[in-house]
Amino acid sequence: MRRSVAIVAIGAMALGAMLTSGMVVAEPSTEHSAVQSTEHSTGQEPAVTSVEALLEQRDGALGDFYASRDFQAAWTRASHVEALVESLQGVAEDGLDPADYGADRLLAAYRKAQAGDDRARGRFDTRATRALLTALGHLHHGKVDPHSIDPGWEVPINAQLPPAATIAEAVEAEEIAALFDAVRPAYAPYRKLKQGLARYRHIQRLGEWPVLPENGPVLRLGEAHPDVAILRERLARIGELEVVAADASILPLADLEAPAPEHFDASLEAAVRRFQDRHLLEADGVVGPRTRTALNVPVGKRIDQVRLNLERARWLMHGLPEAFVLVDIAGYRVSYFRPNGEVWRSRIVVGKPYRRTPTLRSKITHLTVNPTWTVPPTILREDVLPRVRRDASYLSQRNMQVLTPSGQRLDPSRVDWSNPGNVMIRQAAGPGNALGQVVVRFPNDHLVYLHDTPAKGLFARQQRAFSSGCIRVQGVMEFAQLLFDDTGSERNLRALLADGRTRNVPLAEPMPVILHYWTVHPDAAGRMVFRPDIYKRDEALLRALDRPLTSL
Repeated sequence: MRRSVAIVAIGAMALGAMLTSGMVVAEPSTEHSAVQSTEHSTGQEPAVTSVEALLEQRDGALGDFYASRDFQAAWTRASHVEALVESLQGVAEDGLDPADYGADRLLAAYRKAQAGDDRARGRFDTRATRALLTALGHLHHGKVDPHSIDPGWEVPINAQLPPAATIAEAVEAEEIAALFDAVRPAYAPYRKLKQGLARYRHIQRLGEWPVLPENGPVLRLGEAHPDVAILRERLARIGELEVVAADASILPLADLEAPAPEHFDASLEAAVRRFQDRHLLEADGVVGPRTRTALNVPVGKRIDQVRLNLERARWLMHGLPEAFVLVDIAGYRVSYFRPNGEVWRSRIVVGKPYRRTPTLRSKITHLTVNPTWTVPPTILREDVLPRVRRDASYLSQRNMQVLTPSGQRLDPSRVDWSNPGNVMIRQAAGPGNALGQVVVRFPNDHLVYLHDTPAKGLFARQQRAFSSGCIRVQGVMEFAQLLFDDTGSERNLRALLADGRTRNVPLAEPMPVILHYWTVHPDAAGRMVFRPDIYKRDEALLRALDRPLTSL
């Protein structure tokens, strides 16, 4: 992923260059246009209409658009409206609903307005412009306001569209398709999600994929069962063609090469492993209850999942910095996009469903080496105190000290643990410290950060929601040294760790960090990787995304 330096501005400049050079898209022909003109035969165009009297206010996007045209109507030719309708229909490829923008009604409304008076034509004009501006906004930064479904949302939304004059010029030149392309996120993951949406919609058009019977047996290598034939067909529908059992009645020699339909062979096991890997399941090649459930998710639900994550991408994928750290919460991955263009990736452990890792945007400012750990209030109340009450040796076993709020040490044996009052518990630095040997810190109201961990065995799991909100990083030492190197901090992490001192080490330049939540994301080959919705966020977003607009 490369830096997006004002994607919209780049798109706008490209449009401006086309307009200045006189390049315009030819009017759609009656043979190829998705919508047919009903006006070309007359050769007449209505007089240009002023819409100034129809505007409730002169400021805002609508007012700015018409102010750039001296308040003259924009949609005076059928070819303009056709170009708009075609682009509005195209947003279906982005997971949006063209009906939200009246794409199916605009041409009829245009014809009706042309038969009416000047005021009717003006009302249609402002309606068409509202549809255009609304669709552009939704394509650029999303239809749904993330704050409306996530009160804790902290990532700034870049809602800056091209200048009103640029939009107006694109309309005049019928460069509306180019305008839509200019506001779409320009990053590869967005394009791959669109391709994935098209692919799963094609699968849906072929019919729902087969469903394995509920409560069926575990299926594994070497076994034979009627469910195996269903499994083969199910995997073949998503492209695992090597598992297909050919019909010998059609191809007489096929039974010499094709697998037996009900036999679970090695090629089928490999296909099952690939499926499990793309659904964050333990890739053991065995079809147990969890794999069976994932296989039986309807294709329509998978389509909805891709649509939701296209919306999440629109929230985020504009104006990304050249170098930044991206924490993919539901995918249990961290990616560091380095200034030299390389990408460092690793596995992470994130917050449990009841202690969620938040979505936020901040900047890494410093690292703590050989950290101590002051137990946060929630963990103290819900985890540590109950354990201390059960086992008096709990604190000493974990090298934990009891402190007053001012930092004075207390004797644990003299504390009434049934009612300890306002005490703090701090774990000393060392190999058993919950934060490991290094912490990557960035300002945020949730007191979360990226850090090392002594519990490295959890990184081997496919699904890794085990923390209390912070993010544990596999290979964090390498990551930390890269941060030092790439920010010109001139620090050697090994030397800092060697003396055992707890210290905060600032970065010479802060590094942007984004924590975001995707339940579908394309892998390097463009295949859709479906993740469990560990924080149950998809349902609310789907309801909001599918809620019809009422304001146009």
